[in-house]
Amino acid sequence: MAALAGLRALRRLCGVALFVSQLYILSGRAGSLMTTKHSQPQSTFGKSLTSTSTNTPYFKIAESTEIPSYVTKCPSNGLCSRLPPDCMTCNTNYSCIYGKPATFDCKVKPYVHCLDQNNHEQENFTINMTCQFCWQLATTDYVCTNSTNCMTVSCPRQRYNATCTVRDHVHCLGNRVFPKMLYCNWTGGYKWSTALALSITLGGFGADRFYLGQWREGLGKLFSFGGLGIWTLIDVLLIGVGYVGPADGSLYI
Repeated sequence: MAALAGLRALRRLCGVALFVSQLYILSGRAGSLMTTKHSQPQSTFGKSLTSTSTNTPYFKIAESTEIPSYVTKCPSNGLCSRLPPDCMTCNTNYSCIYGKPATFDCKVKPYVHCLDQNNHEQENFTINMTCQFCWQLATTDYVCTNSTNCMTVSCPRQRYNATCTVRDHVHCLGNRVFPKMLYCNWTGGYKWSTALALSITLGGFGADRFYLGQWREGLGKLFSFGGLGIWTLIDVLLIGVGYVGPADGSLYI
């Protein structure tokens, strides 16, 4: 009887163990199925984002359509040979002789339109100009800055550092903007004829010196009656030859 009871207890224990093992297996499969179902949309969404960001961009960068500033200096549909230098790019002719006429191969810059002698649009053309650098041009071919801080009547005559720019219609080699040492040549509006007339008529009272802005010398002449006439005669000669000028150092007009 005891053996039969032990056998029944063993069967029950085996049944419980089998039930627990089956329950464990079923729970593991369900978890894996749930994990697979949830992970597939995420991977698909990730792939869609990746493909969208690399192969099919959401937007494209717009190309720049800004017109260069030099176009405003370039006349439209004019002769190519008469375009300003800023409107073209030319190859340097290293075989040219200084001071002699030379031919240069040029090409118009982007956004510039010009014509040849037959009214046909062209891009490549030739121009004729003198073989010389821009700083070697005549003074009438460039414009320079003026200085109002130097004396024009000093001895020796003073110079100042000027920045010069070549005129638009002039062609030359090298930089079109260059520095140059120039003589002081500015004017403050004083007239030589007026100063001389005052020196002759009212020089004894210092009117000529007052007009030129030289107050100390004017007062000296006024209270000394023109240096008893001697100073007056000397000033007439000095103003007449241009040795005495305006106090600010400018030139007569």
